[in-house]
Amino acid sequence: MKRFFRYLRECGLEMKKVAWPSRNTVITYTRIVLITSLIFAVLLGLVDYVLLKGVYLVF
Repeated sequence: MKRFFRYLRECGLEMKKVAWPSRNTVITYTRIVLITSLIFAVLLGLVDYVLLKGVYLVF
């Protein structure tokens, strides 16, 4: 049990060393990820639609 509490204490000390991003940085990066994901989803949907129509034309 002593080792477990030592581990928790050391984790707390390491977490104090972490350089956390600001709120604005997190919001900006989140927007970038959401927009990029949406663009790729639309592109993938279009490719899927075109390929499906192509398969229907062949068969």
